[in-house]
Amino acid sequence: MSATKPKNDAFETVEPIGPRVLIRKDEDKKTTKSGIHLPDKIEIPTLTGRIVTISAQVEHDDDYPIRQYDRVLFNPKEAIPVDFEGDNRLFVVPIENIVAVFRKGD
Repeated sequence: MSATKPKNDAFETVEPIGPRVLIRKDEDKKTTKSGIHLPDKIEIPTLTGRIVTISAQVEHDDDYPIRQYDRVLFNPKEAIPVDFEGDNRLFVVPIENIVAVFRKGD
């Protein structure tokens, strides 16, 4: 007798709750600005990333001028890693830990 699992083809997403956003952290830098290649064990930590999803609370609050896909600078101290993808670069970040948004000039 074999048990079969029901087939689940539903696409799973991550939606932050409360005053939080989901950020995909940029790749850690392996080279300095002057072109010096760093060994794999030494990396310059990056504090930048792209906003993947914004919670409903933040999206409807005019005090937060951020949008999906914005590139942001954030403090990773309270960032919660999301074990959702193999590269483990997704983080749920409290909105108060986003310190800057990169904007292109017109």
